[in-house]
Amino acid sequence: MLAILNKEINSFFSSPIGYLVIGIFLVVCGLFLFVFTGDYNILDNGFSDVKPFFNLAPWIFIFLIPAITMKSFSEEKKQGTMELLLTRPIGFTQLILGKYFGALILVLLAILPSILYVITIHQLGNPVGNFDFGASLGSYLGLIFLGGCYTAIGIFASSLSQNQIIAFIIAVFLCFLSFFAFEGLGNLNLFGSTNYGAEYLGISFHYQSISRGVIDTRDIIYFLSFIIFFLKLTQLRLISIQKNS
Repeated sequence: MLAILNKEINSFFSSPIGYLVIGIFLVVCGLFLFVFTGDYNILDNGFSDVKPFFNLAPWIFIFLIPAITMKSFSEEKKQGTMELLLTRPIGFTQLILGKYFGALILVLLAILPSILYVITIHQLGNPVGNFDFGASLGSYLGLIFLGGCYTAIGIFASSLSQNQIIAFIIAVFLCFLSFFAFEGLGNLNLFGSTNYGAEYLGISFHYQSISRGVIDTRDIIYFLSFIIFFLKLTQLRLISIQKNS
């Protein structure tokens, strides 16, 4: 697994991809949070709160993370190295985890510099430091889990096609569906007077829950189960590819 992990990280940073991903994430967030007027602009809110950043990040991640993961297996298929990987004695689990953690590390490196936003809000508070640290820590934990879920979806989508653009589109669609679709279904009240059942199945419900600063084991179990589910789907897809090759 470590060999695959090192290969993935080196492939990201031996080309402009890794630096571009981190740069785009920070620049886009910075523009929406401090330059463009609107609901996400922290300065327009009139009080020190980093919540706009955590509301904005899922939208950016929907496009950013699939762009990171789209080449994970698609490129291997296109270059004809997929069969070589599947026949090497590393096992499907190690192969998938190597690809997964390689992409996830890049996502975490993109999130890390955003701590500057927290420091900025800390200094802008009146008095200095007048904002909710607990909610911010919970939001960061939720953002990390969100990145893990999107990465798992992206890895699975990449295993479906040798065309990176198709893999990207599938991943974007699945990420959007997983985050927003169940919340939308809940708002339609299809299940009676309560919409809790439908919302609970979506990522958005658990992301917002953990962002309040309360670490609920149910939310953590949900995120971990979601990640394992899509990694398992990826494993089944690779087994299918090996049988058909």
